Amino acid sequence: MGEKAATKKWFSTGNILNALFFAALIAVLFIPAAKSLLIRGLMGVGLFQPQTEQTASPLPAMDVTFRDSDGKTISLSSLKGKVVFINIWATWCPPCLAELPSINSLHKKLSNNPNIVFLIVDADNQLNKSVPFIKKHDYNLPVFETVTDIPSAMLGGSIPTTVVINKQGFIVFKHEGVADYSGDEFTGYLQKLAGE
Repeated sequence: MGEKAATKKWFSTGNILNALFFAALIAVLFIPAAKSLLIRGLMGVGLFQPQTEQTASPLPAMDVTFRDSDGKTISLSSLKGKVVFINIWATWCPPCLAELPSINSLHKKLSNNPNIVFLIVDADNQLNKSVPFIKKHDYNLPVFETVTDIPSAMLGGSIPTTVVINKQGFIVFKHEGVADYSGDEFTGYLQKLAGE
């Protein structure tokens, strides 16, 4: 009788909920996909919205050259006259993985605009990993690696980092960390830049 009561005590609702919470916490800490899923859930309730208000004077973008998986190169100087959305990410980075669906959604909305270019840049320069990753998740994003170094004005010390360069070649937006780029406000921001 005492053993049955002890077993019942171990399997109480409170203990089961505590165990599930602890298991979820461990998963979020040690499993990148779980952490990414949690961040994506927080994005879904309105957190991590990018702020597009200008807080500092725009900086001129240094020329950087990128290469796609076909070996085709593109430089920022060749894109002058277009708005350039650059996202620097890695396949092992949970915040990067969390924001990719929002970037894919933004790309779908704006991919027909000839004045907006998307460069999704693998921070590790391992297109042999990043391109299959993008395809596996059914994202329709143009993936690049860097040929030349990215200046610190564009990439500080963390990823994901997103930069927007206006048609005149100035960095007008920079965000380090996860953000939800799928909203109407950010879409409108890029469309406004493209129309200037």
